[in-house]
Order: sequence, then structure tokens, then C-alpha cells
Amino acid sequence: MPELPEVEALREFLVAHLVGKEIARVLPVAISVLKTYEPPVTAIEGAEVTAVGRHGKFLDVTTSGPAGELHLLVHLARAGWLRWQDPLPSGPPKPGGRNPLALRVALTGGDGFDLTEAGTTKRLAVHLVHDPTEVPGVARLGPDPLAEDFDRDALAALLAGERRQIKGALRDQSLVAGIGNAYSDEILHVARMSPFKPTQNLTPDEVTTLHTAIRTTLGEAVERSHGLAAGSLKAEKKSGLRVHGRAGQPCPVCGDTVREVSFSDSSLQYCPTCQTGGRILADRRLSRLLK
Repeated sequence: MPELPEVEALREFLVAHLVGKEIARVLPVAISVLKTYEPPVTAIEGAEVTAVGRHGKFLDVTTSGPAGELHLLVHLARAGWLRWQDPLPSGPPKPGGRNPLALRVALTGGDGFDLTEAGTTKRLAVHLVHDPTEVPGVARLGPDPLAEDFDRDALAALLAGERRQIKGALRDQSLVAGIGNAYSDEILHVARMSPFKPTQNLTPDEVTTLHTAIRTTLGEAVERSHGLAAGSLKAEKKSGLRVHGRAGQPCPVCGDTVREVSFSDSSLQYCPTCQTGGRILADRRLSRLLK
């Protein structure tokens, strides 16, 4: 799933390749991708792209045209991606079958981008709105962890009163925007914290450590992705991960074997030596540690 660093890198890529250009056609291929219908997505045809922003994991393509200022909000969900094409294929996109193409945006210069989604679970979402806060997922977002005002005290204030495990808190978009399953694993590994540690048990020093881990982990991931083409970002993310997706491999810090806890629809990875004092985490459903 694309998270804050990959979406930020996509934003930078689109700023360089999309801003200042005119949209010729918007071609939905999978109707399920459209989450809003008024104004229709065709309202941005003939409009100029004036900016590309980011709200957590949402991309925000701002346009100015006959319908005024509009925002094309894109959430790539678990299996979505943006594929830049220069030039775009000349023929019309074909729906159905195993085609992962969900929506195509064609520019007047012949280039443009496709939104694709692999698999059968369709969660890729496209909204066309006058204001980004019209999208519920954007309206409920917590602060951006890379914002200048996201300091240690801001994190402490967010965690005050929370009574849940730190892994789940980090993934809650209404608490902190943009962190998902992969980078929450990475942040907790850097912070040397168990993913099952209760937020209410964090000491002031641990809050400071967690804040530093959030900023450095996400900041370094964004820096590694800076300047990369959209098609290279997935490989860069995978190569930069230290524990997530690396169950059974040695921890790059201590050499212990990276372990995994599986859930019904996801999993987490961690290092026992670095994060749990050598103890092996039980299955999440048991909600305890095994000796």
C-alpha cells in the first residue's frame, strides 16, 4: 500500500510533469473508482493543472477551468498505483477482464497518466470536489507527521488519553495522517518499541524517542524517493524497509530473526531483540506475549 513517503514522491513527480498542462480527456474504465458524480469527472476536461498537493495518503490534483477551481482527489488504497505514460496509447482503454486500468487522464500534449489497481478487491478511490474537505477521508485526517509544527509536544498531546496499542494508534489516520502498516513497523523498529505496547504506558522519554523515529523514518524514506520516476517508487520502498515484509530474515541492526504476527487481512513484522526484550509476540488475537 502506498503510504506517506510514496505519495509525497508521486506528488513531487506530478508537480514536475503535470502542473501547467491542460487536461484533454478523463476516461473512467472501472466505474467503481468514482466516488463522486457532481460535478462529473469530465468537468476538468479543458482545465489547466495548477498544483498537486497531498493530504495524508491522498493526492490532490488542483485544476482551473470553465467549471472554476476543482480538486481531483486520489486515494490509491492497498493495490492502486499511478502510471505515467508519454505518450499515452492511441486507442481507447478497454474495460473488463484482467485489465488493472481504472481511470485514464489524457493531456493535450499526448502524455498523461493511468490509475491502476491490481487484484479483485477494488478500493481505489477518485473524488472530484470543489474543496478537499468535502471528502470524508480528508476531513477526518490528523496532522501530517512531516509538518513543521508536528513537534514532540504535538505528538504527546495526540497520545494523551489514548488507551490502545501503539501499532494501531500510528495507523489511525485521524490521529496522524499518512502512516500505514509498513512504516508503522519501521518506526517502531527504529524506536525499539513493541507494536503491542500500550500508548498509556509511554514515558515522556519514550514519546520523545517515538517522535524522533517518526520524523527520521518518514523523512529518510521521502529523501530516498526524491527525484525517482513514478515507476521506480515501489522498488525503492521495498529495498529501504528494514523489518516490514522481511519475516525470517536477519535484523539489519542485531542479526536476530525478524518475526511476524498475522491478522485476518494483514500482518506485522518486528525484531524480538530490538523491540521486545527477546520475547516472541503471540498472535494478536491472544493479546499477550509468549515467554
